[in-house]
Formats: sequence, structure tokens, C-alpha cells
Amino acid sequence: MDSALIPEGVKRCALWKFLLGLVLVGLVLAWGVYAMLLCWIKGLNQTNMNDYYGFALWIWADLAVIALGGGAFFSGLLKYVFGKDDLKNIINYAVLIGFICYSSALLILAIDVGQPLRSWFIFWHANVHSMLTEVAFCLSCYFAVLTIEYIPLVLENRQIDKVPFFHNLTHNMHGAMAVFAATGAFLSFFHQGSLGGVSGVLFGRPFAYREHILIWPYTFFLFTWSAAAYGPSFTLFITWLTEKITRKKLVKDQTIFLLAKISGWMILTYIIAKSADTLYWMSATAPAQGLDWKSFYKDNAFYGQWILFAEIVLCGWLPGLLLVFKPTRENRFLRVLATFLGIVGVSLNRWVMVLQTMAVPVMTFDQWALYMPSWQEVATTILPVAYGVILIMISYRYLPIFPQERELNPIADRAEEAAA
Repeated sequence: MDSALIPEGVKRCALWKFLLGLVLVGLVLAWGVYAMLLCWIKGLNQTNMNDYYGFALWIWADLAVIALGGGAFFSGLLKYVFGKDDLKNIINYAVLIGFICYSSALLILAIDVGQPLRSWFIFWHANVHSMLTEVAFCLSCYFAVLTIEYIPLVLENRQIDKVPFFHNLTHNMHGAMAVFAATGAFLSFFHQGSLGGVSGVLFGRPFAYREHILIWPYTFFLFTWSAAAYGPSFTLFITWLTEKITRKKLVKDQTIFLLAKISGWMILTYIIAKSADTLYWMSATAPAQGLDWKSFYKDNAFYGQWILFAEIVLCGWLPGLLLVFKPTRENRFLRVLATFLGIVGVSLNRWVMVLQTMAVPVMTFDQWALYMPSWQEVATTILPVAYGVILIMISYRYLPIFPQERELNPIADRAEEAAA
């Protein structure tokens, strides 16, 4: 029965190995679910949130996965709107990764609300003066778009596709996918930007506060830009990791090189803008408030100037340059290193904008407010990772995610067909 569900012409591991893997990852998932239930049943006193930190560790994870999931909307925009047809061989995986990231973000928000049964208040009693209301609307709508984009992939399962209704529905949905890709890019622009805008308008937090373009702080545009830049790098890294685990070549180098090149130029242009923003903040924004930028890193080894260097130079300029130049881009080790550094860079940016913003003293009598998450926060932050691994395992086994897999693995396919 299991073999009848596997895509035709490809080889998968034995069922017992697959189930064993599900059980092992499922134990991690169960740990996270237990911690989540503690937060829902006993309340947010299970966390180490306090008067300084109204955000738990999972809010950093929320912003990070939303940025990393940006590969879905940007790849979809390139494929369906700008006509980059070579990306068709990786777009399915980008959509799956985006679906995981955005469903994880909504799960994290459900934990953060504390009373998920009242989450509908966000929509019914909307605070129209809050950028987070707009984030909630766009995030929910874009998740619906990703679900619509993921459904045709599910319907292409070997057995489901035999049903004429589902086969025709899949064909029709593929025909309208450009509309959903454009809608997703529009929604993503606003919720990615508004997440950055929240930090940029914090007058009482001069570390994050930025000047404005019209009504939007610079961080509004930088957050959107960084998601479009680093999201494809995350897709590339997870694709490489999947190939290593399965010991198969799943996507042709031509597609990998194209997406890496696009990601590299996006990272490079983003990091130029980010560097200009940082220099202006150092020389104008902070001094205008009577502050020296060095004071935001002073007397604290954890948030020292090294973190600024790591984010902008090591995890910004370096991966951008590695992916832009053809010799380094087409070197597998350097390309994978660049994508990994990019993932660290955007995650570090979200960490800084969420946690360091709260940690920096804002009064002369204040001290650095360091933060140590509770085990419940750690478990619920790992929860989406385990969920994502499980969904990738199931999708890879039973859905035709990689159109080029059979072509790139002819020996394994012939052996399988001979055995059949």
C-alpha cells in the first residue's frame, strides 16, 4: 500500500526506516506540544517574560521563520510574474518551506496570545492604529495563499491524481497560480515591512528607532528586502540538506545557480542599504537624541560590537559577494557556506531588533537587562522545527516535490523498475 502512494519512478527508503524517523522527530514534537499546553493551561507565567521583555524567545523565532519563509513569495514572484521558468524545478519545495514557515509563525502567535480561543479578537476587535493588526491580517491571508499553492502538490499524489475531479482541479489551479503568486508577494511586502516598522517607530527605544521615508521608517523596507534576499538562500540550504540526507541529486545545477545568483544580488543590495542605514543611525539619528552609538554596545560582552560585525560583514557582505561572483557561486562548499551565513545573518538581525532593543538601557540608572528563556520557551521554539521536519518527510515521500528527481537519478530508477 505504501509503495502505491510513492511517486512513480522514484525510490524511497524502507517503510520501517521512515516510520522510525517519524517517531524520533515526533518525540521532539511531543516535548514542544507539552510545553505549549503548559503555556495555554497554566498561563504565560511559564515563560521568563518580565517588565523588560514583553516578548518571549518564540517571538524572535516567529520573525526569523517569517523572514526565512520569504523564499516562497519571492521565488513565486520570479517564476509566475517575471517568467523565470528555470525555477519551476524548485518552486514546489519553496512553497512547501514557505507553508511550514508561515504555519509555524501562526502557531507561535497562538502560543504568544496565551488564550488561542480568543485569537479571533484580532479580526473582530481590530486595533486599526496598530501595525501588528495589519501583520495579523496579511500573515493569515498569505498563509491561505500558501495553502492554495500547496494543495495542487498534494493532489498530484500518485493515487489522488487518478481521480478525474482532482486531476482537473490541479490543472486549473496551476493555470491560476500566477494570480496567487502576485497576491502573495503583495501581502508579504506589507506584513514583512510592518514587522520591521514596529521596531523603527519605538521612540522610547533609541537603539531601534529610525528616520522615516514618508510615514514608514527605514526598517519597514529593510525587513521586506532582507526576506526577499535571504529567503531563497534558506530554500537553497534546505534543498542541499535534503540532497545530503537522501543521497540524491534533486535539482539541476542550472536552477541552483540561478536562484543563488538572484539571492546573492538581493543580499548585496540589501546589505548596502543596511550599511547605509547603520552609518546614518550612528552619525545622525543617535547623536540627535544625545547618544553615542557605542553606548548601545558598551559594558556588555553578549551584545558587544562583535554582533554588529557578525550581522553586517560576516553574515551580510561575505555571503552576498560569494553568491554574486560565478566562481564562488558554482563552488558547492562556498555556496552552501554562503547560504548558511545568510540564514544566520537574517536570524541575527531579527534577534537584535527584538531582544537587543529591549536589553539596551534607556535611562542613566538602568542596567543591561539580560534575558534567559525558560525551558518551556525553548521547547516551543523547537516545536516548529520538528513539525517542519515531519511535514518535509511526508511530503518528500508521497508527493512529487522535485520534478527532476527521476531524470537525475536514472540508475536508481532503472533498478526499481526492474525489481517491479
